[in-house]
Amino acid sequence: MTYVVTEPCIKCKYTDCVDVCPVDCFREGPNFLVIDPDECIDCTLCVAECPVEAIFAEDDVPENQRAFTALNAELAKVWKPIIERKAAPPDADEWAKKTDKRDLLAR
Repeated sequence: MTYVVTEPCIKCKYTDCVDVCPVDCFREGPNFLVIDPDECIDCTLCVAECPVEAIFAEDDVPENQRAFTALNAELAKVWKPIIERKAAPPDADEWAKKTDKRDLLAR
């Protein structure tokens, strides 16, 4: 089992999770982070660090977010690793309160 980043991360892209990952399994896109399922060791440390509660164990991903499991695996193959925390986008707090952001995912 791996962990999966879901829709709440879109356009927020807080990177608190990156700081605690012992195996550097996060990958960074323009406005979203993903977890490389081949690198994730299921340590659970990132879950508590995500301020928008976007990270779930693969078996616990909400039904309406299941597509993000495959999306994490797909994008992890093409996006570069992120190994250090970065400042969140200036409007991240505003986006954190919004839902239905899937169409805003930039690849």
